[in-house]
Amino acid sequence: MADISRFLKDCTGWTMRPVMGLLSSRDFLNALAFRVFHSTQYIRHHTAPFYTPEPDICHELLGHVPLYADVDFAAFSQEIGLASLGASDDDLQKLATIYWFTVEFGLCRQNGKLKAYGAGLLSSFGELEYSISGKPKLLPFDCEVMGVQKYPITEYQPVYFVAESFLQMKNDVREYTAGLDRPFIAHHNALTETIELLDNKDQILRFASGIKCDLTRLICAMDKVIR
Repeated sequence: MADISRFLKDCTGWTMRPVMGLLSSRDFLNALAFRVFHSTQYIRHHTAPFYTPEPDICHELLGHVPLYADVDFAAFSQEIGLASLGASDDDLQKLATIYWFTVEFGLCRQNGKLKAYGAGLLSSFGELEYSISGKPKLLPFDCEVMGVQKYPITEYQPVYFVAESFLQMKNDVREYTAGLDRPFIAHHNALTETIELLDNKDQILRFASGIKCDLTRLICAMDKVIR
């Protein structure tokens, strides 16, 4: 796991932290804000290789790690973590449920075909096959509906939410989290690897200055490419 964690750090700035079992939703999601993914270490029993009711190291390495090595998806996952900071218990539960139906068991369409991107599906041949068998209920992607949908954790999912595209999924979740009522807005400082609260004028001006520098570089780069 240490080798994989170093690999992720080089790719996207994320690290893996070993845990003995399931964490609370708040602890797990809050860690995402710091680019930390908590990972179990045990492996599923050899008599049931196609499915495990609890996340194991196969689930983490086959399902989650490839996505956390992708810059765009890693940034999206961190946004979910940042949105969880300061969220009410009710909003946090809805956010955790949305995480479940996207990052864990998400389906989307690509070129007219149904594709899986959820780690729980990618790491379970049995449930991956089941998810497109016509047996489970496939619902249109809707964060409001998804956030209150009940789900089992020890068996195949009876319901999946299907986004029209991977991009639509990310945009819809971002729009949903932006509407959460929280006492503050949090920002991750990549240089200091700390969380900063944008709750006063100085912090906001410093944050805006960083955006201004990024925009200046972007304009210069676009000018060179277009020219």
